[in-house]
Parts: sequence; C-alpha cells; structure tokens
Amino acid sequence: MPEFDDGQTETALPSSPAGTTPTDVVVETDVLVVGSGPAGASAALFLSSLGIGNIMITKYRWTANTPRAHITNQRTMEIFRDLGIEDQVLADATPHELVGDTVFCTTIAGEEIGRILTWETHPAREADARLASPSLTVDIPQTYLEPILVKNATERGTQSRFSTQYLSHTQDADGVSTRVLDRVTGTEYTIRSKYLIGGDGARSQVAADIGLPFEGAMDIAGSMNITFKADLTDLVGHRPSVLYWVLQPGSDVGGIGAGLVRMVRPWNEWLIVWGYDIAGDPPQLDDAAAAEIVRQLVGVDDLDVEITGYSLWGNNQMYATHLQKGRVFCAGDAVHRHPPSNGLGSNTSVQDAYNLAWKIAAVLNGQAAPSLLDTYSTERAPIAEQIVLRANKSGGEFRFMEVLGVLDAETPEAMQAAIDERKANTPAGEAKRAALVEAMDLKHYEFNAHGVDMGQFYESAAVVADGSPQPVDERDPELYYEQSTVPGARFPHVWVADPAGYKRSTHDLVPYGRFTLVTGIAGEAWADAAATVADELGVPLGTVVIGPGREVIDTYYDWAKMRGVEESGAILVRPDAHVAWRAQTLAADPAGALGDALRAVLGRSDQDG
Repeated sequence: MPEFDDGQTETALPSSPAGTTPTDVVVETDVLVVGSGPAGASAALFLSSLGIGNIMITKYRWTANTPRAHITNQRTMEIFRDLGIEDQVLADATPHELVGDTVFCTTIAGEEIGRILTWETHPAREADARLASPSLTVDIPQTYLEPILVKNATERGTQSRFSTQYLSHTQDADGVSTRVLDRVTGTEYTIRSKYLIGGDGARSQVAADIGLPFEGAMDIAGSMNITFKADLTDLVGHRPSVLYWVLQPGSDVGGIGAGLVRMVRPWNEWLIVWGYDIAGDPPQLDDAAAAEIVRQLVGVDDLDVEITGYSLWGNNQMYATHLQKGRVFCAGDAVHRHPPSNGLGSNTSVQDAYNLAWKIAAVLNGQAAPSLLDTYSTERAPIAEQIVLRANKSGGEFRFMEVLGVLDAETPEAMQAAIDERKANTPAGEAKRAALVEAMDLKHYEFNAHGVDMGQFYESAAVVADGSPQPVDERDPELYYEQSTVPGARFPHVWVADPAGYKRSTHDLVPYGRFTLVTGIAGEAWADAAATVADELGVPLGTVVIGPGREVIDTYYDWAKMRGVEESGAILVRPDAHVAWRAQTLAADPAGALGDALRAVLGRSDQDG
C-alpha cells in the first residue's frame, strides 16, 4: 500500500520520541482544536467569535500547500457571511459565473463530447440558488481558504500553534489533558482543556484514540494529482469552468477511464487528477513524465508547462456513526472520508464546526446543560453518512465510457471508432446519442445537487418538533431544495429591508452569537416574552418583528408567504440558523411557551422546571 500524501510537506523537524524533552509545563484553555484545515480552523474561528478561549495546533509548518478542496457552496458561504468574512473569501475566489461550464472532451484542445452547466450556473438552477440564499457557490482552493480562516481565528483570540503535533490525550470528569510535541524544539508539554476537537483529517489520530465506530473502507481506489502552471486561456476562456473531464482513447487514465483537468486559478494554474489501480504498483513520476501527462490531456504537444508538484491519495468510503466520546469530538474528514465528487468535503467540515461550536459555548457559559453536546452526533452523523454515500455514488455515475462503448475496445483505434460512432446517421449512432443525453443528465446529481447542499435537516433533543414532516421538494429531494420553517430545517432566506430601504437577508437577522425569535406585528407580545425568558435563563435571545413601520419590513411580501406560521406566531432560530421551535399563533402564555421550548433545546427542562 503506498503512502498517501495528505497535502502537506514535512520538514526536517524533531520527532517523538527521539530528541524529545518532556516537560511539566501545563497550558490551559477552554477548547483545544487539533488541525488547521477547514474543520479545525473554522472551529477555532467560530469559538473565538463567541468569546471562547481556544488553542489550535497543527503538526505542519503552515496551512495547506496543495489546492485540494475548492468548491465552496451556498450554505458555507452564508456561514462565512454570518461570521463577517464572506468579502474576504470572495476577494480570493473565482466567482460564481466562471465556475460552471463543465466540459467532457477527448483533450482540452480536442473534440467536445458534451458540456453541462454546473454549480447552479444554469439559468433555471441559478434562480433556485438566488431564491434560497443571499450567497452563491464560488471556487476557492484550500490553499487560499485556510489562511483566511486561520487569520481571522487568530485575530479574534485563537492561539494558533504550528509545528505542534498531537501525541495523545486522557480525559476525566473535568477536562482533557493532551500531550503535544513542539516539533521545532523537540519539547513535549501538556495542554489542559475543557474540550478537545479533532479536526485532524482522514487519518485522524484523535478519532482512532477515542475509538469512533466507522462504516465503510479506506483506500478503495487510487488517484494521482499533478499541479502545474500553463496559460490555457485560448482553450478554455470561452467556456469557463472549474472542471474539464478528458476521455482519451488509449491513454492509461485508469479508474473511471477519465482524467480531470481542474482549474486552480483562471486560467494559468491547474491540477490534474487521474486514477490508477490501487492493487498494483503506484505510479512513478518525475517532472518530465508529469509534463508529458499534462501535454497529453491538454492535447498540445509543445505546451509550455511548469510542474509544481505531484502526489498520490486514496479514495475513501468511510463515515463515523458517532462523532464524540465524553469531552472529545471529531469533525470534518476525521468523520466523513470520501472522494471529491459533489464538492462536499470542506463544506461539510465547516458546517460540522458551525453546529458544534455554539453548543460548546452555550455549555461553557452556563447557558445549556452538557447534554446539549450529545446532539452534535445526533445531528451531524446522519449528514456524514449521507455525503459519503452520495459522493461515492456520484463517482459511480460516470457512465460516459460505458455509453460510448470504449470499455470493450481492445485498441486505441477501436476506442476512437467507438467514440466517433455517436456522429453516425445510423441506428447505433442514434442510440448512442440518446444514451449520452441520459448519461449527462445523471451528472446533475454530482454537479447540481442543491437539495444535498442545502437541505440538511436536524432531528434531536435540540429541536422541538411540531409534528410537521421534513420539507423535501417533490421534484427530487437531492436536486432541489425546499425552504421551510419546520423545526429542524435551515431558517429560510428571503430579502427584507430596513426603514431606509436597504435590503437585508433574513439570515442577517439571526446572527451566530444568539438565539433569535422572529415574529410579526400581531405577535409583538412575543418580544416582551423573549426579554423575560432571556433574563430568566441567562441566554442571549434577540427578537425580530417583521412588518411595516418596524425595524424590518417585508418589502417584497415574500416573508409572509415563507414564514409557515400566522403573523402572530413565532419562530425560534438557533445560533446556527436552524429552526429550534415554532408557534403557529400567539400563545396564551407566550413567556411560558417560549421558556419551555428554549429549556428543552438547551437540555434544561429538568433543571428549571
């Protein structure tokens, strides 16, 4: 089995135990975060934004040095909007309008098999996207995103420690003691924290140490990355996209029979991915061989190319069925390990942390019972399973080689003839063209799965159900997303306005630092009730009254159609913008009804009556 690259470059630093000097130094913090990738860095950012002291450690010298994750979907972008960093991400991202014209071809310079508008760039799907969120999907390589997350976390209070390696931990009733290694000095010391978050990737030592239960398998297929620089503007500028799939007769592209040329920065930084038989010997590359592969897939024999790196990695199909043990939690690739299909990896990692951080803050601030933390696994483990299975299924839905008839061809000439048959005015050519239509439509489940991206629904003790069914779009719940205020659903987005007429998203009304109660003019008594409950429970709880003459105006009258309750009703929104509870009309005792609901969400029903 080859050693897979995890996207970082090791440096010649001391390693444990040789050259290690144990010390009795104990550093204390509220939360220790292991890993500075999308899961770890976002967890640190969210905790610091909530005023929770934390230390983030990574054994590496700096953040990711290979592009890896890149598609950043609407749900993640609106989280970044909530945390006040969306503009920073947009400044470094390839914008939405340039990410979607995914091409299938024989080479980049050669013949197109077809094209599909992806990541909600089709006019109809973009309409769905714009109706669902104030933010759009963009492309930002992990090499650009991680520094933004780390920078903002550190500015807001995180102690970020690079070249610091997690070794082991023990936990007790009061906290977690973690042994770490300073890889610069070779010194071991202890970090004592109330909680530990393992965001340390697909080969997570933290997950292994707490014995998380997993389903599936690792390294079920092999892939190779080649990063390179070459100006391909003339070949792709007229069909801008993140992804160019190359179906090339006679080339040893392995796996699903296609190589992927992925844009890193338009249009001169690129990454090639192709599969190989993981049961055999791993590919051996040097710069010259890598350059030939690039020229082969691009289709330009004399292309001026600069090779910047190459590495091997394994495709996985593994997810944890429980995400925590005691005071230790795992997030991101540590608990959901899958290929990059659907672009779900970094997005789900950020969303894991978004779910967990406010709960830890609520417990540490004495606002919630420790049982609230159990809902992290209850809510996020089903998401881990869903995305791992979806990503792997999408990989298996790449049917172009089968449809084109090249799998049974024994020579390059036979393969080319099979591809060319789609042009023929024959019954076989007609059948092949029809089959290609179906094969292309199937890829919408990878590239336009709006329901998968946005439709995450929670059922747990942190949600007070009202008997309403989970909202799903009747057309196809994976492809289409239906907004709703059913408890457990993501709070809907519509545009509203302030009294001066400036537009705001309803998501801007429900910030991460508090619970929010949303009601209408006929329900204004809920505002007094919310103030009473907030004071009684010591919980930050804001109220938003939507209506004419108030601070928020339903300018387009869209909120009245979306709210799912009467104007006198109320919707309680959690800090992570999921609906916790709702009342259809004004209760006879609004403070009592709201208080009971919030106590239930926070696990305080037994404590406070």
